[in-house]
Amino acid sequence: MIWIPIIIGCGTAGIICFTWQQRQKQQVRQMLYSYGEHPSDELLFAPLSSLRRELKSLYEEKQELQAELDQWYRVIENAPFGYLRVDMDNQLILCNPKARQLLCLNRWQPGQIRLLLELVRSYELDQLIETTRSARTAQSQEWEFFPSHDAQTRAEGPNQPIHLRGSTIPLSRGDVAVFLENQEPIHILKRSQEKLLSDLTHELRTPLTAMRLLAETLEQRLTGLELKWAGQILKEINRLFYLVQDWLELSRLESHPHQVLSYQTFDLVQLINDAWETLTPLAQQKQVTRQYQGPDTLKMTADGDRLTQVFLNLFDNGIKYNPVGEAIFVTVSPPEVDSDFVTVEVIDQGVGFDPEDLPFVFERLYRGDQARTRPGDNTDLRQGSGLGLAIVQQIITAHGGSITARNHPKYRGAWLTFTLPLQLPNEDLDI
Repeated sequence: MIWIPIIIGCGTAGIICFTWQQRQKQQVRQMLYSYGEHPSDELLFAPLSSLRRELKSLYEEKQELQAELDQWYRVIENAPFGYLRVDMDNQLILCNPKARQLLCLNRWQPGQIRLLLELVRSYELDQLIETTRSARTAQSQEWEFFPSHDAQTRAEGPNQPIHLRGSTIPLSRGDVAVFLENQEPIHILKRSQEKLLSDLTHELRTPLTAMRLLAETLEQRLTGLELKWAGQILKEINRLFYLVQDWLELSRLESHPHQVLSYQTFDLVQLINDAWETLTPLAQQKQVTRQYQGPDTLKMTADGDRLTQVFLNLFDNGIKYNPVGEAIFVTVSPPEVDSDFVTVEVIDQGVGFDPEDLPFVFERLYRGDQARTRPGDNTDLRQGSGLGLAIVQQIITAHGGSITARNHPKYRGAWLTFTLPLQLPNEDLDI
C-alpha cells in the first residue's frame, strides 16, 4: 500500500515536468515564429539546442555587421567630402570632419545632438533638407555660404564666404543625409579665366580699331578684286570687334550691374514695338510676322536701352531660325495681385533647341546653329558671336529677374520666358 502514494507522487511530478517542458517548447516556438515567418522543422522539433545554434549564428552576424558599420564610419570620417545626417526634428546627429571644416563647426563635438539651425545659419541648406524630406527624392543645389560669427561655429581664421554644392538623400524615419562639396576652387578658377579674357579683350580693342579704320580706308581706294578682298577683311574685323565689345559688355554687367544700368520709366509695350520695327527689314526678307498678346500699355522702371538690347537679340534669333512665312509669338503677362513681376514670352516656330544643349544655351560662346538650322536655310551670312543669350540673361539678372529656355510643346520652336520687376527694388531707389 505504501507504493501507491509514491507512484501517485512520481506520476504527478512527471506530469508537472512534462507540462512545464511542453510549455517551454511552446514559448520557444512562439518566439521563433515572432522572429521568423517560416521556421524550419528542425527548430520546431528540437527548439532549445537549435535556438542555441541560432543565437550563436546571430551573434557572429552581429559582430560582422558591427565591423562593417565601423568600417563605414571610418570611411565617412576620412571622406574628402562633407557628410551630415539630420533627423526628422532637424537635429544634427552626425557630422564628419570635412563637413565641420566647410561649415566652420570647429567647436562642435561628435556625439552632441543639437538643432542644425543653432549651429549653421544657412537658409539654403535648411530649404534643401526640407525639400528633400517633403518630396522624398534626392535633391541638389549650389549656394554661397557665409559662416556664422557665433561662438559655437567660429573658425580659427577670418570667415570668408565659400561656394558649396549640397546633394541630399532621404533616409528612413524622416532622416536626411547631406553631402557637401567645396565649389570655391572652381569659382576661383572661373573668375581668374574671366579676368584673363576681359584683360585680353581690352588689349585687343585698340589694335582692332586701328585695323578697322585701315580696312575702311583701303576699301575706299581699291577697285575690282582688291575691293572684294578688302570688304571681306573688313567684315571679319568687324566680327572680331563686336565680339570684343560684347565680351566687355558682359563683363561689366556681371561685375558692376548697378553702375552699368541707367533706370527710367517707360512703356514696355511701346519698347517691344520699337524693337520689332528696327528689325522689320530682316523680318520682311523671310516674310516673318509678329503676333502680340497682352496689355496695350504697361509702365515699368528699368534700363530701357538694355531691355531694347534684350528684345533685339531675341527677335533677331527668332527671325533667323523661324520658317519662311510663319509668325513669332510675343506674350506679356501683367503682374498678379501679390506680385510685382511681369512675365514675357517669345516663341518662334523653328526646330527649337537640342535637348542636350538646353542647359548650356546661356553660357558664353554657346552656339547652337547646327541644332537650330533647317536644311536650306542660309544662316552663315548672319552668324552671331555666341554671346547674345549670355548678355540677355545677364541684363535680366541685373534687373532682378530670371529667364528660362525651353522648346514649346505646340510650335516646337524656341520658347524663352523671362520675368522682370516693374519697379526698382528698395535698395536701388537712390541710384
